[in-house]
Amino acid sequence: MKIIPITPPREFEVGFPEHRQTLKDCAHIELDPDEQVTLKTDEGNEFDIVKKDWGFYATPSLNSRLLKYNLHAALCKNRIDNYFILLVEDGKQETFLEYLNLEKMEIIMWLDSRDNLKNLESKNL
Repeated sequence: MKIIPITPPREFEVGFPEHRQTLKDCAHIELDPDEQVTLKTDEGNEFDIVKKDWGFYATPSLNSRLLKYNLHAALCKNRIDNYFILLVEDGKQETFLEYLNLEKMEIIMWLDSRDNLKNLESKNL
């Protein structure tokens, strides 16, 4: 693993004109296959990313380990039909819904329920 800090962080704006936000790109992390990075919050929640030789596991298991880390995955769509998987911390659902409203995004499906995932599976998408 190689961590490349960006000092000072690269700042850039994202979002639609009526609600621009500035993000800070603070570091780049280069992983070799079968290496993992764990992101942690002050509350003790965790999120893992694993590099494989074919790509990445972008999340822990949606309906098991992610829930143990107090995170809930939602497939969401913005106003120009770009899709995102967003992870919502326990207790922050109201803030999340306010964000979706502000950004004019919608929840397509919660991806943390075995029933929802089985329903997707049965559709043979």
